[in-house]
Amino acid sequence: MRATYRSRLPTTPLILPGPGVGYEAGTVGTAIDQRLRLAFTSRAPIDAATMLGIEGCVTAAARRRNHVVAAIAETGQRLLAELEGTITEMQPDDRAQPMLRADEDEERLARMLLAAAWYAVNLRNPFAFGDTPLCKAAFADPQNFTLGTLLAVPHRDLVDDLLAQLHRAEEGPLGDLRASTEAHVCVPGPTFDGSAFVSADADLICDGVLLEFKSTRRVHAFPLSAILQLLGYVLMDFSDTYKIDTVGVYLSRAGALMTWPLEDYLGLLGARRRDLTELRTAFATLLSYAGCRADDDPLPDQLDGVHELLNDLAFVIPDGHCRVCAQPLDDPLLGPGRPRLYCSTFCSQRSATLRRHGWL
Repeated sequence: MRATYRSRLPTTPLILPGPGVGYEAGTVGTAIDQRLRLAFTSRAPIDAATMLGIEGCVTAAARRRNHVVAAIAETGQRLLAELEGTITEMQPDDRAQPMLRADEDEERLARMLLAAAWYAVNLRNPFAFGDTPLCKAAFADPQNFTLGTLLAVPHRDLVDDLLAQLHRAEEGPLGDLRASTEAHVCVPGPTFDGSAFVSADADLICDGVLLEFKSTRRVHAFPLSAILQLLGYVLMDFSDTYKIDTVGVYLSRAGALMTWPLEDYLGLLGARRRDLTELRTAFATLLSYAGCRADDDPLPDQLDGVHELLNDLAFVIPDGHCRVCAQPLDDPLLGPGRPRLYCSTFCSQRSATLRRHGWL
């Protein structure tokens, strides 16, 4: 999997953040994700995390009756209204217009999306919300904390970094994908049937292509968590609502779009179950197991039940199939009385590691 990924990386230099970005690289990442979604569809002009983060501020303001918290909440509500109006006017998903609009419009939208990313922190990590530049500005001068004040908070380097990534997207394969699709076949921030068990939403589904946007600078790394994240989203679509047939990642700092047909993705991972319906059924059973929530570590008294569940879900490999990836062997015999156990040298070498971990 990693070999196919790295073979598709471009040789062009990465877009690196300016010195003013500092610890706010994650904020830029959240903002560029939303801006790229808007380029495909403005069906959801404001992402759910931002809306819930601002709702949390409003609730806190009503409960605590603190003038600083009230100013943050009020400014957040004005930001929502301004964002919605701006996106309605700009229509960023209009394929008849370029992805990147007039400089002034893009800068203002960039500042709003950066501010929205800070409000989203209130949902994702409330303890860190107080350390955001947004909160620091509000506590420094709550009397004058308005929408105009908030939009002036993002450092110039934050804005430039976001716009540079957007410019590269327009000129690269993501821009080509946008031009070849229509807004009505794109779903921003989709959630899945399995999201009832594990909190999860993807970045974009575009006409059956599931995409995750990554603004990382470490583009040569394709960590296992990212590899399985894509597969997890596919498997959580129990009812096949989105008809996903391709998965991929877009590296916004490299301008690189890597996609794999789902069958190839399962093959490169050496998945034993290749029938998607069967694999989703097993995954649904795992997620819905009442003895231990799927994203919790089991307690000592839950271990027996978890082990029993995993044994029930284990794929039984019949004779004539590879003992590692479970796919049918073209020739089940090496010679008289010598059955073939593996389909390839790769699976033969992999077997020792799997056996050592108890996975074979």
